[in-house]
Amino acid sequence: MPWSNRVSWIALLLAFLAALLFQPEYSASDVLSSHGNVLLLTAHPDDECLFFAPTIQAVTRANTPVYSLCLSIGDADGLGSVRREEFGRSLDVLGVPKDRRWVIDHPDLQDNFTKYWDAETIADAIYPYILSHNISTILTFDADGISDHPNHKSLPAGATYLLTHRSTELPTLPRLYSLITRSIIPKYAGILAPIASKFSLSQERTFPVFDAHISQLYRALQLAFTPNPNTKTHVSPQPVLVSGIPEYLTALQAMRAHASQLVWFRWLYVLFSRYMWVNEWVELRLDD
Repeated sequence: MPWSNRVSWIALLLAFLAALLFQPEYSASDVLSSHGNVLLLTAHPDDECLFFAPTIQAVTRANTPVYSLCLSIGDADGLGSVRREEFGRSLDVLGVPKDRRWVIDHPDLQDNFTKYWDAETIADAIYPYILSHNISTILTFDADGISDHPNHKSLPAGATYLLTHRSTELPTLPRLYSLITRSIIPKYAGILAPIASKFSLSQERTFPVFDAHISQLYRALQLAFTPNPNTKTHVSPQPVLVSGIPEYLTALQAMRAHASQLVWFRWLYVLFSRYMWVNEWVELRLDD
C-alpha cells in the first residue's frame, strides 16, 4: 500500500476515534437523577481525580450539588499540608466549590498503606456532614478499593456502619453506591475502556428496542409468544458514566494540581487507567 494511502487511513481512523470519544455518555442512572445532594467520600487527596473525575463532572453537569469529603490529609510522607492545598486546587478544576469540600485530619484516620480504618470511627467522622448538608446519596470505593489500599477498602464499611447503626438519627437515609473495581487488564485498558463502554451502552439501548419490535411483530402475525420465565425483565440499570475527551483533559488538569504526587508511575496511570474515563457503580442495599 502506498505511503499516502496509509496516512489517509490513519487520519480516518484517528478522526473516527476522536468523534467516538469526544462526547461523554451516561447510562440511565439514579446517580445523575438524584433529587438531593451527593457526597463523594474519599480517603486521600488525589482520589477525587484519580478515580472519580468522570462522576464528579457528570453529576455537576446534571446540576446536582456535589460535595467532597476526604478523610485524611495524606500525610504518609509528611506532605499533609501541601496535599490539603492540592486537594482544593484539584476540586477547583473539577467544579466543586470551597463550601462543599472538606479534608479531615483525624488521629485514627491517617494515611497508611498497611492499616484498615475502623468502621465506627469513619461513621462518626462523616455523620455531621451527612446531617448538616442533607446528603441523599453517598459515593465511595468498593470493598476492593480499586488500588487495594486498605484505607480505600475501609470506606464502604464505614458508610454502611453509619446507615445501619445510626439510621434513626438521620432525617432521610442516603443511598450508598460503590465504585466497581475491575481486574488488572480492563483496569489499565487506556482509551479502549471508554470505547468498549460506549459500545456496551449502545447495545443496552438497542436490544430492548429490538425486542419490542419482535414482540410487536409476533402480535401482528397473531403468533404465540411466551417469554422465558427465567429472564429478568426489570433489572435496575448499573450506573455507568463515560467521559469524553474534554472531560478526560479536565481530569488530567485536576491531577496536575497534585504536583507533589506526580511521580513517573502516576503519569502512566493517568494515561492507561480506565478510571480517568469510566466510572461504573453498584448500589449497596442495606437489606441485601
